[in-house]
Amino acid sequence: MKALKEKLEEKIEAYRPRVKTLLQEHGEKVINEVTVQQVIGGMRGIKSLVTDISYLDPYEGIRYRGYTLPEVFEKLPKPAGREMPYVEGLFYLLLTGEIPTMEEVDDLIYTSVNRRQLPKYVYEVIDAFPNHSHPMAILSAAVMSMQRESIFNIKYQRGMDKKDYWKPTYEDALNLVSKMPVIGAYIYNKLYRGESNVYHDPTMDFGGNFAHMMGKDEPYDDVSRMYFIIHADHESGNVSAHTGHLIASSLSDVYYAISGMINGLAGPLHGLANQEVLRWIQALRTNMGGKVPSEKEMEKFVWDTLNGGQVVPGYGHAVLRKTDPRYQIQRDFCLTHLPDDELFKYVDILYKVVPPILKEQGKAKNPWPNVDAQSGVVQWYYGVTQYDYYTVLFSIGRALGVLANIVWDRALGYPIERPKSITTDMLEQMVGIK
Repeated sequence: MKALKEKLEEKIEAYRPRVKTLLQEHGEKVINEVTVQQVIGGMRGIKSLVTDISYLDPYEGIRYRGYTLPEVFEKLPKPAGREMPYVEGLFYLLLTGEIPTMEEVDDLIYTSVNRRQLPKYVYEVIDAFPNHSHPMAILSAAVMSMQRESIFNIKYQRGMDKKDYWKPTYEDALNLVSKMPVIGAYIYNKLYRGESNVYHDPTMDFGGNFAHMMGKDEPYDDVSRMYFIIHADHESGNVSAHTGHLIASSLSDVYYAISGMINGLAGPLHGLANQEVLRWIQALRTNMGGKVPSEKEMEKFVWDTLNGGQVVPGYGHAVLRKTDPRYQIQRDFCLTHLPDDELFKYVDILYKVVPPILKEQGKAKNPWPNVDAQSGVVQWYYGVTQYDYYTVLFSIGRALGVLANIVWDRALGYPIERPKSITTDMLEQMVGIK
């Protein structure tokens, strides 16, 4: 059996000629037109980035290396007796494009376990934060503090062939992937449980060990696997993935890049949306007097909300035109494990009444729920009731895809990202206003 890094090197050597041919023989061909709306509106929809790690299909949702999420959950190896696949198996898939065997997953778990240990100073950085600090700020600082561990930085300073940039980057990526659950669990225990010790279990996989460090019993191990996998990647144009790519394009190491990715996720228009949805659902329950409403009662509330100029959080998506498969996977889990939970009943009724109402209203391009409409409810049910922490979980998952992208960016020699800006006056002249 070839180790993951050897397999990856074979893939990279076979892939490089494709990029070289595109640039040399077709580099001047025009493939896209840009509108004024796209220029002013945050470059939305402009085809100007390349990633083979994931693709967001409007009608099938996110694909990891060509596989839909249902296919990913079906095909990846699973721990004995568990419902959800190994997170290590997903990381293998993201890097190589191949579904790993159980033997290959075991090898990656073994390699990862040996990299989990945090330097003492990381704990000291976390402990230096006041107890009321936001966990995302602590996570970002903890990751940034490990920049001194960067193998890429050391190798680069000594001098190395550009074609080999990916090799130390791969080592950094695997080191950071292995350590992030330990950092995340330590932050949780420090802020919310008043405990200063987090002991990882070397016999457990990524998801199982995270549940263990969080002090959560089964099936929270499966909740963790599910959560990290569905949040792992979402093309390279969203704020967190794009931030990681942009920083790494300057040859900053992965510690700088992932710290930046975390900062992007901390915004309410991106990663914080999950906690906003849960807060809204709990306020809805209070509004309903603590009882589960009928569909008719919920319909009236939704119409009142929309007519009052407000939105129903958790519904709609910039690209998707169907129910987010990430939502559906969580929904299926809830129907099996917590069908009678009161908050899930609210989510269930909303799922039945909101899309028809949004269709009738006619303003939403996508009336279906996205991943955030469900995720906070699952975490709340299993005792993770601290809203601010949900985006830390998101960050641990998203790091998997961003790091896989950075490894491949280095392997294929993608240049520093540098789009061109124009002035408003120039734009007005282009469209004939001046």
